Amino acid sequence: MLRKDLLRVSRAGGGYRPQFTERRHRPLAAKVLGTFTEHVGDRRADLEDSLEELEAEAADFKLVRGFAALVERECVFEIDAPLPPRRVRRAAFEAAAAVGVASTAERERAIARAAESLRVEPDAIEGSLYADRAINEVLVDADVPWDPETLCAQYDLSLAQTTLFDATEVRVRSNDPKALVSAVKRLRLMYEIERMPEGRELVVPGPDTLFRRTRRYGTAFARLLRTVAGTADWRLTATIDDRGRERTLTLSDRDVSVPDVEPLAEPAFDSGVEADFAGRFRGLDLDWTLVREPEPLATGTRVMIPDFAFEYDHADFRVFFEVMGFWTPEYVEKKLTQLAELEDVELLVAVDESLGVGEEIAARDHRVVTYSGTVRVKDVVDVLREYETDLVADAAAALPAELVPQADVVTLDALATEYGVGVDALASVRFPEHERIGGALVRPATIDAIDAELSPGMTHEDAESVCEEFGIGEPSALFSRLDYRIEWDGLTGGTLRRKDGRE
Repeated sequence: MLRKDLLRVSRAGGGYRPQFTERRHRPLAAKVLGTFTEHVGDRRADLEDSLEELEAEAADFKLVRGFAALVERECVFEIDAPLPPRRVRRAAFEAAAAVGVASTAERERAIARAAESLRVEPDAIEGSLYADRAINEVLVDADVPWDPETLCAQYDLSLAQTTLFDATEVRVRSNDPKALVSAVKRLRLMYEIERMPEGRELVVPGPDTLFRRTRRYGTAFARLLRTVAGTADWRLTATIDDRGRERTLTLSDRDVSVPDVEPLAEPAFDSGVEADFAGRFRGLDLDWTLVREPEPLATGTRVMIPDFAFEYDHADFRVFFEVMGFWTPEYVEKKLTQLAELEDVELLVAVDESLGVGEEIAARDHRVVTYSGTVRVKDVVDVLREYETDLVADAAAALPAELVPQADVVTLDALATEYGVGVDALASVRFPEHERIGGALVRPATIDAIDAELSPGMTHEDAESVCEEFGIGEPSALFSRLDYRIEWDGLTGGTLRRKDGRE
């Protein structure tokens, strides 16, 4: 789809008609493609300047922006900087706070001080400071799958999808109704099949027939169009809510086709609730991997495809996850029947609290969390923790009472991976030849050898180098074990000191 601000429609005569491309627009599509190709290796800001010039020359700036939006999704931009920008900004801002920047000369002193603290030249600071801003990203790949003709075809499809974003009902006739029904089920849209004089018609009602207007339905209608347009003979009629006024949109196979390539911009989720949950869950550091649309589950004579599955990283164990919302009473009853027929699977169901069926699902021996608007990740994690407690206990019971790793230094993460368990499962294991220091196991002889190499007054960097030579990746816990502390001195680094002040 395109952004709604790029929508181009005609409302002449009270209708609602997308302004599709014509043959005369192919040279403009070629110019947009050429602009991206010419700017490989340049900053995004330079590319955008050239596109703005093209907009000024074109008869319709929205068409240029629409072409550019589609092409940009296929391109690759990267940060080009000598140093990590966030690290550089931290050093620069700390230096600026120390210097007090109120003039160009003071800024240069702050940059020089930051460069000294990071042991680089000032130019490296300047070149990295804001390199991760979008306008400073560099276009590194503009190898898009379209020529001018297919870019126009993709634009027309995306434009039509955007017009359906505000649809309240969609009616479709096609020579392949089976494909349409399959797509509607996959998108979890309700549907009916009506007999019309012209033949059977698939009717997909919008969200107004349920509770409220939602982004999910607009996105799902747009995705449905891609399946519709992939059939040879079809006609679609949609009722559009155009800023409070009802209009009729009519499309057919003469208007829109599906390009031969699959666009990267195709949405990955069937609802905003699912996408929001997946994004927040995947940002957590858990021992569970989220799988989108796992294998079908048998439910009597039918099958059910859960929205997600949680796979435990340290055992062959899955918890299936279904998000339940946007259902009429009839659909709720059908879903409850499906859930009742599931056997021998662990299933967690997130239920929109407005449906009021949480207790009925729980009575079918499935775990339940309720939500309103968004699924609370904490509620889901709490359920997974319950499973994890049992899994960790089982894994710990299978481990020997004590282990003797061969290496002088080994991390608990590496050892847990070697035995196919989580780190928590090692909590009850004894290590007679090693001492636990932070997240590692270290032989006492190695601890003594490191202690002999360290001395008060060493720089923090030199002390870390000694530890790294012995395989200690995170030495702070070892410093504490040896009664050392780090005395920091602003941006100039740190010094190793005894905790009791002895030298």
